[in-house]
Amino acid sequence: MTERQKDRPWLMRTYAGHSTAEASNELYRRNLAKGQTGLSVAFDLPTQTGYDPDHILARGEVGRVGVPVSHLGDMRRLFQDIPLEQMNTSMTINATAMWLLALYQVVAEEQGADITKLQGTTQNDIVKEYLSRGTHVFPPGPSLRLTTDMIAYTVSHIPKWNPINICSYHLQEAGATPVQEIAYAMSTAVAVLDAVRDSGQVPQERMGDVVARISFFVNAGVRFVEEMCKMRAFGRIWDRVTRERYGIEDPKQRRFRYGVQVNSLGLTEAQPENNVQRIVLEMLAVTLSKDARARAVQLPAWNEALGLPRPWDQQWSLRIQQVLAHESDLLEYEDIFEGSHVIEKKVSQLVEESFTEIERIQEMGGAMAAVESGYLKSQLVSSHAERRARIESGREKIVGVNIFETTEPNPLTADLDTAIHTVDPAVEERVVGALQAWRDTRYQPPFNHPRPCKALERLKEAAKGTDNLMEATLECARAGVTTGEWAGALREVFGEFRAPTGVSSAPVAVAAEEGSGMADVRRRVDATARDLGVGKLRFLVGKPGLDGHSNGAEQIAVRARDAGFEVVYQGIRLTPEQIVDAALAEDVHAVGLSILSGSHAQLVPDVLERLREAGAPDIPVIAGGIIPNGDAEQLRAAGVAAVFTPKDFDITGIIGRIVDEIRTANKLDPLEVPA
Repeated sequence: MTERQKDRPWLMRTYAGHSTAEASNELYRRNLAKGQTGLSVAFDLPTQTGYDPDHILARGEVGRVGVPVSHLGDMRRLFQDIPLEQMNTSMTINATAMWLLALYQVVAEEQGADITKLQGTTQNDIVKEYLSRGTHVFPPGPSLRLTTDMIAYTVSHIPKWNPINICSYHLQEAGATPVQEIAYAMSTAVAVLDAVRDSGQVPQERMGDVVARISFFVNAGVRFVEEMCKMRAFGRIWDRVTRERYGIEDPKQRRFRYGVQVNSLGLTEAQPENNVQRIVLEMLAVTLSKDARARAVQLPAWNEALGLPRPWDQQWSLRIQQVLAHESDLLEYEDIFEGSHVIEKKVSQLVEESFTEIERIQEMGGAMAAVESGYLKSQLVSSHAERRARIESGREKIVGVNIFETTEPNPLTADLDTAIHTVDPAVEERVVGALQAWRDTRYQPPFNHPRPCKALERLKEAAKGTDNLMEATLECARAGVTTGEWAGALREVFGEFRAPTGVSSAPVAVAAEEGSGMADVRRRVDATARDLGVGKLRFLVGKPGLDGHSNGAEQIAVRARDAGFEVVYQGIRLTPEQIVDAALAEDVHAVGLSILSGSHAQLVPDVLERLREAGAPDIPVIAGGIIPNGDAEQLRAAGVAAVFTPKDFDITGIIGRIVDEIRTANKLDPLEVPA
């Protein structure tokens, strides 16, 4: 077989961005030089949620999980010396997707690019933000309008761009089964396509062009046979939906186009070297089968459960892809599963069950209605709780975590502080200073931007009416408007949205059967409540800052509720001040803070200080999240009662520890632990 006959490999990406536009630009150019074939931009949480770096909620979050982009100047710097006309750029951006695409287009124009040749993707799936990732800003109606306007604009002006990436990836991270993952993603796609069709902005004869630009972003877990069947089922369902519901006749336009980030949920902090083989197996699920092969793949790094990967860790993940594509014979064959009755049976089952769930959601009024009612969120919280219970009971085995736990010392993590990349805390101050300088000088040479107030007024007027919002957004980009100003103008018109948490309606995940760990914890909760002379122990679960990954917090809240606590959980995106106010108003016995984005070093001590100032220093504060060892020591030294990280997978045990901390804080004797 000659080299010429091999299939072309998928696009190879690394999800990257941190600290500043300058640092990220250097990282991108280095990755491209190593053979990466597409860019995948990670934005920091303030950029994703429409806040400038100097906003109160942005504190501790600037440049942590991605790059801060506050205005056109940052976007210029991010892509300096990278010819955008030749790039395929994926941007993980949702609520503010229109804004970032406008900045990208203007930078491309400044480079002299033909914008009709721009290729790439804006994630732009707001439904999964309400359900799992938490970077939503606006209510469902206006959010869907922003998406619709972007799709209509790109089909006419940037025809090679994918204006939306329907994401089932984050649904699996939030606990979705394969059927839920397919059904919820397809229901989102239907909601989006219906909205575009009904908006009147795209004539019926061009709906095929719209469908052809809809891409999907999926998750591949370690059960790789099932995951590969899931991808075949996805393709079959998409083909049928687009043909029957939208009348798309051209099979090329109906092709299921998807990119993949393989599963981060299953990456373990314990024995993290095992994550390498997990990543390889997960990649095979989306590359082995030619008829259901991914268009683009990005792999996490082996140490992602420990913290931010270093450039070397990202290079290792890129090399995994390159070895498969260039050394193996994978790309030399037709689909190797064609005709397998085992695969066919599993695919047919997934298709049938997924259509049943899609129909149920349609009967509720579609994906948006199922978000607002809380149905989708409670289903995910429930599925995730069941998964956690399987792991804790040992029914679902995870090597190095609940089976084969003995291990040799790991040379890769011998020095944990150097085994991950850390963002310099001084970065935030520099970024805030640079933003202030931009605001002060954007009207002056060399930029000479028109004053932004006129552009922002035009944006608000368009938002109040029915005009496509993309033109007004481009005007804002050219006027030097900041991310916070653009989103703030739309917040004035559209308002904000707090999504249902799904906690109160989630069923019991772990029954308190006699002799079980849960029964013991329940007894201890009841005894402590009696000793304190209260009806129930009250526990506040708080998510300070902008970190929207609430899966862990929700699981703690559900399990604490099942153990007999009265749980106070108000969802994501709260300031330390709001959390302390709620703790005092509800007279809670403990506060649990969950942060995965790395802002714990600033936000957790702030909560402790505010409790002290309010005269409530005795309320124990427990922290959980991706917290490096050194940071955990500092938090305990600052007064945190206990710190939990992903290696602490026994949630019932964690609830027991919280009871112990409440007893200690209230000077109660320890309870006898049954033998």
